[in-house]
Amino acid sequence: MTTALSLSMLDRLPAAVARPAYRPSQLSPGIVHFGVGNFHRAHQVVYLDLLMNEGKAFDWGIIGAGVRASDIAMREALAAQDYLTTLVELGGDPAAARVLAPMIDFIPVSDRDRLIATLASPEIRIVSMTITEGGYFLNSATGKFDADHPEIVADAADPDNPRTVFGLIIKGLKRRRAAGLAPFTIMSCDNIPGNGTVTRQTLAGLSALSDPDFAAWIEANVAFPNSMVDRITPATTDRERDYLKSTFGMSDNWPVFCEPFKQWVLEDHFPLGRPPFEDVGVTFTHEVAPYELMKIRILNGGHAAIAYPAALMGIHYVHDAMANPLIAAFLEKLELSEIVPIVPPVPDTDLIGYYKLIASRFANPKIGDTVPRLCQDGSNRQPKFIIPSSRDRLAQGLDVTGLSLVSALWCRYCALEDDAGHEIAPNDAAAQRLKALAIEARSTPGAFLAGLHDIFGDVGESPRFAGLFAGHLGDLWQRGAAAVLSDYIGGR
Repeated sequence: MTTALSLSMLDRLPAAVARPAYRPSQLSPGIVHFGVGNFHRAHQVVYLDLLMNEGKAFDWGIIGAGVRASDIAMREALAAQDYLTTLVELGGDPAAARVLAPMIDFIPVSDRDRLIATLASPEIRIVSMTITEGGYFLNSATGKFDADHPEIVADAADPDNPRTVFGLIIKGLKRRRAAGLAPFTIMSCDNIPGNGTVTRQTLAGLSALSDPDFAAWIEANVAFPNSMVDRITPATTDRERDYLKSTFGMSDNWPVFCEPFKQWVLEDHFPLGRPPFEDVGVTFTHEVAPYELMKIRILNGGHAAIAYPAALMGIHYVHDAMANPLIAAFLEKLELSEIVPIVPPVPDTDLIGYYKLIASRFANPKIGDTVPRLCQDGSNRQPKFIIPSSRDRLAQGLDVTGLSLVSALWCRYCALEDDAGHEIAPNDAAAQRLKALAIEARSTPGAFLAGLHDIFGDVGESPRFAGLFAGHLGDLWQRGAAAVLSDYIGGR
């Protein structure tokens, strides 16, 4: 028999499940968060829960918000259990489960008027977001705001009826200014270099298309702190739901499973105040960029490096990929010879030690993180996590053999067939375009680089990179990922 999660059942949960020392009724709203997913609940919500369990930050309750159809399912799942979340940390023995309660509401996707009114409320002092790397409307090659994106064009043409996160935020800010209220701080928690700067760029860029004066006001008055966030958090499946029932005797519509490790580095730029996150381990600094670059290049780049050979070799779980000697050795050689050496110094951090920590986290067999999750949305992740390292090394005249192999592995994967001939399910918004170019590249390798100039940019134009890429890709099609990795590890 299992106990279903809800406020009324909190005191009846099994003794092994930790429950909050506070109740949502004690909280008042302070944050609106766009993109309520697993990572947000395993990260920002956890830090708030730690504070609230200490009797702090009760005026920083979270109101969830979303704009996509995918947000509807999350809201329905959480609303049915009073917006509570069960978090399970896997890594220690035994696993630890706890109930998180900082979320006090979740505005339906359809109720945009209520969302705008909430954004305009003086109680709301922070608007945070985890909308994925692809949610910021950036041109992949330039990293700049893409004013020609169809959703941006639509919001610019009809700013009073916005459909994007940024259009909704602009409308909320306009209402606040009209009411004489100071603007809220906008805090991105996505894996993007300079995520605060990028958020400002997109918000002001969209506003400038219909109201240049307001865009200038945004630039002058709204705070956008940069941040680095880190916690490996796999997708929730029936595997996790069943584990929660069998191990802890409770059920949750959408539990969150994650590793014990977590990290948050944040600029202290919150004009209307913020929770005392430093009391629960958040690092505040005037310069987030070194931490951010370290994490994006070494961890996110490492994930991208192992994802595609693992998929081509038919491996489903990340820990199984790390248990494969070829993949583990490929990652280590790539990181230590090409990625880590061009990461700038980070305060009080040994970069090689950081990589070794990352590798051990990838290898954690209890997490159950999946290779398909790492492969997802490659058209947005490659230009942020892999290609910049190639660009930096090319600019310095350094070797890019391993990094060009990562790009070739991604191209081979985009054909959506593994080395055994099994079909790979598409998991990229650009999958149709990517597949067509990947198949063409089997005979004409340059077609992938040229056809994806918006992703590769000047890296794809480099004769040195293009030549290495073509050689790797031909070998991958002819001999398979395992053989190519073996050659790379052996120095051939």
